Amino acid sequence: MKPSPAGRSLAATFGLLAAARNRAFDRGWLPITHLAAPVISVGNLSVGGTGKTPTVIAVGGELVRRGLRCDVLTRGYRRPGRERLVVLPPAPACAAAPAEAGDEPRLIARRLQVPVLVGRDRAASGREGERRFASQLHLLDDGFQRRQLGRCFDLVLVTAEDLEDHLLPAGRLREPPRALARVHAVLWAGNLGDGVAQDDVRRRVARWTAAPVYFGHKAPSAGVAVRGRVFAFCALGRPESFWATLEGMGMEVAGRRSFRDHYRYRPADLLRLRREAADAGAETFVTTEKDAINLPDNCGLEKLTVIGIEMRITALPQLVDMMLAAAGWPAGGNRISQG
Repeated sequence: MKPSPAGRSLAATFGLLAAARNRAFDRGWLPITHLAAPVISVGNLSVGGTGKTPTVIAVGGELVRRGLRCDVLTRGYRRPGRERLVVLPPAPACAAAPAEAGDEPRLIARRLQVPVLVGRDRAASGREGERRFASQLHLLDDGFQRRQLGRCFDLVLVTAEDLEDHLLPAGRLREPPRALARVHAVLWAGNLGDGVAQDDVRRRVARWTAAPVYFGHKAPSAGVAVRGRVFAFCALGRPESFWATLEGMGMEVAGRRSFRDHYRYRPADLLRLRREAADAGAETFVTTEKDAINLPDNCGLEKLTVIGIEMRITALPQLVDMMLAAAGWPAGGNRISQG
């Protein structure tokens, strides 16, 4: 959609402010805090769901597989008590309620079984991780624009839409594509066909950065099978990605309903979903793992199927090797595990 003249004017102002902020960090006018352990950031250019959380889980899973001691630093959007630091220890039984920590931090802790520290001040979170868990590496969730915390590696997710979009509020971009000049690697987050398509992507990205391009796409976790007519619902930044996932799985979607991102479902919402599913002739419900965290206990949605979403990254081991090299460690990570 073409932005209005007022939207373009506001976007231009937003762009000037973002550029001035970046210039202040580049020239040392704004301070950057460095933690004792290296920081690897996963971020993007836009607001909304490009797949940062599944990417953190994918990268973190590879680090854990290598025996590395890491934690995740995240803000926990749309949670109460946003100024307070909440710590999710590795044991899932000790995890805080979603209202205290937020849905995505709880999901990360459940999947990775590593400490997740949730707080607005990511530097304070990192220091707590080092003190309490002897963390030797930090994964910074949604960290590209959080320049006040120093990092050794920036991985930035990019979609085709990002390269054509406008800055806020005219579009969804927090920074323009030229910000990719400061990244260490790009993750192209979208389905691709053959090698020619990859070469085309590399040429498009090369306009903005010389960083290497890796490729990933969101896919459902293995082992999920749903038969019959389903009613789908979710609360994601980009619900269309979930609808596309269901279509790719061959599901017969009788109806669907989306809510705002990070929405915590209320009893009235569940009544509405049951009514709409009945009107659509649906036999069962389907939602995402993130949404299931925000459902009340004993939600009463009969035959609910929960689908986990993974980011499947081509050449993930090589990407993590590159991250560890930037952190000054051998690719195998032995130096960390012996610490």
